[in-house]
Amino acid sequence: MQGCDEKMGRKSTRKLWADYIAKGGTAGSQAIGQVSMQLPEQFSGVILGVDPSLRGSGFAVLKYRAGKTPSLIESVTLKLKPKLKQPECLGAIGNQMEDFIDQHRIDHVAIEETIYVQNFQTAQILGAARGVVIGVAAMRGLPVYEYAPLRIKQAVVGAGRASKEQVARTVQSLTGTDFGKRYDESDAAAVALCHAFSWRKPD
Repeated sequence: MQGCDEKMGRKSTRKLWADYIAKGGTAGSQAIGQVSMQLPEQFSGVILGVDPSLRGSGFAVLKYRAGKTPSLIESVTLKLKPKLKQPECLGAIGNQMEDFIDQHRIDHVAIEETIYVQNFQTAQILGAARGVVIGVAAMRGLPVYEYAPLRIKQAVVGAGRASKEQVARTVQSLTGTDFGKRYDESDAAAVALCHAFSWRKPD
């Protein structure tokens, strides 16, 4: 009987909340009779999104506030010549991270996770590029969040198999920025948007 009572109590709580919303109530910390419900706080601030690669990393600084149009503050593709050695490329990626952090008041860093690759050497190179991004952010005391490509596309486009062109068009519709064929930048902005849409303040 006790289990039955608890189940009925949970249903009553959900019904009270549904009735409250139906009557025009707003989400947040609200009291319904004697029931208090606290919804997690959404992200509000500036995100540095990064799509890491050894010779073509995308960076995008996004300002986001729930209920407002996301604003792309700055974006760039760091194109590095083939003649540069790996340590030089990694140094350039680190410098670009430092520049963005110095120029903007970054709250969070969001980075795309490395997808599965069969070539071990390629995986090592991508891992090194990601390591520089994460290391610089960590040394500057910034929290870093990682998202799989599938999750990013689902959060931004609504389809996990969306093409780079579809991602760029969707990011353009959300931010008003036309990236053209600068897909590394639109991917970086998509990472930032995924974080803005997904993150909730921990209890």
